Parts: sequence; structure tokens; C-alpha cells
Amino acid sequence: MPISLVTGGAGFMGAHLVKELLALGHEVVVLDDLSGGHADQVDPRAEFIEGSILDAELIAAIFAKHRFDHVYHLAAYAAEGLSHFIRGFNYRNNLLGSVNLINASVLNDVKCFVFTSSIAVYGGLEPPMREDMCPHPEDPYGVAKLAVEQDLAAARAMFGLDYVVFRPHNVYGEYQNIGDRYRNVVGIFMNQLMQGRPLSVFGDGEQKRAFSYVGDIVPVMARCVSVPAAFGEVFNIGADMPYTVNRLAGSVMTAMGVKGEMLHVEARNEVKYAWSDHEKLIRTFGPQPSTPLEEGLARMADWARRVGARTSRRFEAIEIERELPPYWVQQG
Repeated sequence: MPISLVTGGAGFMGAHLVKELLALGHEVVVLDDLSGGHADQVDPRAEFIEGSILDAELIAAIFAKHRFDHVYHLAAYAAEGLSHFIRGFNYRNNLLGSVNLINASVLNDVKCFVFTSSIAVYGGLEPPMREDMCPHPEDPYGVAKLAVEQDLAAARAMFGLDYVVFRPHNVYGEYQNIGDRYRNVVGIFMNQLMQGRPLSVFGDGEQKRAFSYVGDIVPVMARCVSVPAAFGEVFNIGADMPYTVNRLAGSVMTAMGVKGEMLHVEARNEVKYAWSDHEKLIRTFGPQPSTPLEEGLARMADWARRVGARTSRRFEAIEIERELPPYWVQQG
């Protein structure tokens, strides 16, 4: 039985991935600091350890005890827009923490390191983004993700550490952290509706994204370690059909059964159009499921109503206040 470590396994995508790995027969250990996840989302069949990927001593002890075959690294603070204003926090958590895991994986002969990167590495390149494009991130979050990708390539060349990198985009679904006002637009919208508030839309709402249901993402991530052709490769993963944020807002209202209102606030500095091509993923892993947006939103809405609204807290460690979007300041 393979044994796998999942960082961020109490969070959104991580909790789904843990269940998928268990179904595939893996023994699973979860490491999560609960900064964005919830312990009750971890499947009880997995061993849960509360701790940070920044704690190198803890990581060394966990690796020494379990001798992992695979590492699935999902732990990150994935607030792309906010990363401009929390640069130090971003690089510590999303880059240096990743390096701790890569070091431990090399030292303990891990067979494959699976890394969840992001479409943010492409920046404002013309969509659909393809893996053969030269990445050009426009925010510190994307910079950190690309740096980890490059470090994994260097570790493979030097030490033979096999890896698979996935670049998901705009993933939504059950277990999403709906209480974080800075990320996860679908969760933000559902939380606002449950609180009787208007949906906050930056700018004109004509930004386009391909919103990807989590249930379409995690199965291929879980089984990639058994596909040698994927080793050393980078894959876009997610939905193909882009929608405007305005269209998304209307669809979320329908899914929640609430006729809400949209509040257009001052535009923030963000990529206007972003979605990716998935031909490489299909060539390597075969055709992938694609849940229609309305169906995926309905599933998430059922879950959101069960858990109820969650408090949206202001991020307390803002490092640069200059140019911070006024809406975030007002909501503080």
C-alpha cells in the first residue's frame, strides 16, 4: 500500500484529494495548519497532523516516521490579487514552505512529488494559455508558483526527484473556504447571498474565467503518480468554457435560489481574460470529465446552505497599504 502525504489536506482541494487517494488504496497523512481549512473536512481514515510547512523540524520528523512514497503539495495561501500587498507572507508560505518539502522529499527518496501550481504563472498572456508558452506572472503569487516549478525541475535534474505539476484555474466546489473575502469568487458570492449582502463585483464584471468544478480536477491528480509519462511534466487542468463574472453572479443566484443584487466596486489590478488549453492533459491521461457550471454550482450551493454563512475576516498582516483596493479597505 503506497503512503502519501497531502499538505493542505484540510482545505478545499486537499480534502477532496484525500478522499480520492483513500479510494485508490493509499495510506494518507495530512499536514495542515488550519489557516484556511477545517479539521472536520479531513476524512477520518487519514492521519491528521496540525502543523505548518514552514516548520522544517516538524516536516523532518514526519518524513522520518512515515517514509512517504508520494507527496501531494497543495498547501498555499492562494489569494492572487492580495499577494501584491502581502509579498513577504506570500513568499514564505508559497515558496519557502515548498522548499522545505522538496528538501525532505529528496532526502527521503520520495518517488513522486505532485505540485499544485496555478494558471497565474501565465499572467496576461493571450488565452487559451498553453504549457509551451513562456510564463509571465504578473503578481507575487504567480511568481512564487513558477519558482517552485523551476525548483522542482532543478531537483529532478540534480537528484532524480520525479514530479508532476498541475496548473488548475478558478476551481470551485464543496469545502471551499467561503469565509475568505480575498479569494474564491464563487464562495464569496455564496457567502454574501447567505448574509443578505449584494455580490461585490470588481470593475465592469466582464472579466472572463473558466470556472472548474473540483470533482473534475482531483481524480487525475490522485492517479498521476501511476502514469510515468507524466513525470517531469506540467499540465493545465480545469474547464474549457469561459464565463464573465457577471454571468457567474447570475448563475450563483440561481443555484442559491436567492434573487440578490450586484454591487460593482472599483476595478482592481488583475488579468482580464484567463483560461487554458488542456490538450496536453488529454493526450497523457485521456478525456476528462467536465461538469456543467450550473450543475457544479448547484452541488456547491447545497453544501454551502448546510454549513451556513461564515465570517469574513480582514487579513491582519497587510504589508503594503498603498493601492490596496478600496473595497477591501472599506470591508476591514
